[in-house]
Parts: sequence; C-alpha cells; structure tokens
Amino acid sequence: MPELPEVETLKLGLQKYLVGHKILGLEIKDKKLFEGIEKNAVGAKIVEIRRFGKGLLIDLDNDYSIAIHVKLTGQLVFRDKKTKNLPIAKPITSTLPNKFTRAIFVLDKDSSLYFNDVRRFAWMKILKTEEVKKLPFFRELGPEPFDGLTSEIFRKIVNISGSPIKVLLMDQKRIGGIGNIYANDGLFDAGISPKRPAKSLSDEEIKKLYSSILKVLEKGLKYHGSSDLNFVDVLGQTGEYQQHFLVYGRKGKKCKRCDGIIQRISLGGRGTFYCPNCQK
Repeated sequence: MPELPEVETLKLGLQKYLVGHKILGLEIKDKKLFEGIEKNAVGAKIVEIRRFGKGLLIDLDNDYSIAIHVKLTGQLVFRDKKTKNLPIAKPITSTLPNKFTRAIFVLDKDSSLYFNDVRRFAWMKILKTEEVKKLPFFRELGPEPFDGLTSEIFRKIVNISGSPIKVLLMDQKRIGGIGNIYANDGLFDAGISPKRPAKSLSDEEIKKLYSSILKVLEKGLKYHGSSDLNFVDVLGQTGEYQQHFLVYGRKGKKCKRCDGIIQRISLGGRGTFYCPNCQK
C-alpha cells in the first residue's frame, strides 16, 4: 500500500501538473469507489493539493474538495499534450484508459487525470471542503512524521501500548502515514525486533526508533517511493525505493548488517521481515 513517501510523491506531482486546471467533465466508471455528486466538481478550478497521512485532497475554487485514498493498488495518472505518449510503468497494461480505470477527470488544455485501481479498494469522495475533517479517515488520523509527531509525542504513544511495536507503528489512529514497508525498515535500522511489546522499549530505544523512522521515510521521499506493487507517480513512472529496501521483502537473504538470515512472520495480518540475529 502506498505510504507517506508514495502519497507525498503523488501530492507533489499533482501540485505541479494539476493545480490551475479546470475540470470540464468527470466520468465515473465504477460507482463502488465513488461518493458524491459529479456536478459539484465539474466547472471548478483546482487550487490546491493536500495530503493527510495516506490520503489526498484536491481542493476546488467552489468550496468543494475531492478526497482520495489510493489504498493498495490505486493510481492517479496525468496526461496532456506533452505526456500523452508516456507508457505507464505498472501494472499489466500501459494504455490509458484501461480496464482498471475507475474514473476520468476531463480537464482543460487537452489534459486528463485517470484514477486507476486493480483491486478496487481505493475510494474517491466529493464533498464540501469544510466537511473534509469530518470524514472518519481524516478525523481519526494520528500525528504524522514531519508534521506533529515530535519525539516526545512518539515516546508517549509507544510507552502506553502493549501491542507489538510494528503493529503500533502501522496504526493510523496512533501515527499517520507509516505502513508496512517503512515500519519494517525503520525497525531494522533501529535494531529492534518487530515482535516486542511497544511499552517494553527503553527511552533510548524509542529515541533511536524515532530517528530511524524519519530516516527511512526521508530516503523513501528521496527515491520517490516504492513501486514494489502498483505504485506509480503522477506521470505513471515507478519510484526507486524498492532498490534500497533494508529488510522488507528480503526473506531468506543475508542480513545487510550481520551474518543472520532474514525471516518473515505475520504481525497484525501483515508480512513482517526482520533479522532475529540483530533485531532484539
């Protein structure tokens, strides 16, 4: 699932290519993924793109917004005269629209934004901008790295939880934006076992983990996210963080820090990768 670096990459791309365009039409191809009234977006100009955790907001000049969560396999791909011939790097088909296209924003200046989703878990909602923070996803979102999650707040969150530390890191109601990839790599960088109860961590370990989480997220941003699954940027191109995984997805491979072998277990229903030799 796209996490903070991936969704931030999308946000920056949408800011560059989408802001200033007028929505001339909106074709909803899959009603399951959509809530709202199309006419509340049609005719409006896009004025701002915002990100909250793993969610995106496209703000319009008519006091409406489009809230989007790409979930596991969602994509937002922009095309205009200059980019119309660019292939989509992932998945399966490189044409636009394709069988996975769930909505099409028809924009001015001969451009379009395609909302694709293979697994159909993503969602899009059109609503009054003032109502956005009432949506459960946004209302319940915890503080996120780089925006509100200070080291002291992080320490308090960790100290009161009996959940495995990796499960806690992925709980969006406690901490926004961290998902499976960066939780795995952050714990590895800190040398902490993902299985440990959060409140068993010492203050020194918490401080180290906080620093490691910021470190791997910054690296993810540097490489424009991970395209381990279906993620692509707003032009349909892959990120490169998957080439720099510390531990995620490396089951059976030699640890990058010691002579141990990476193991995979399940925690909170998600695949968890760690080195039992150096993550204690």
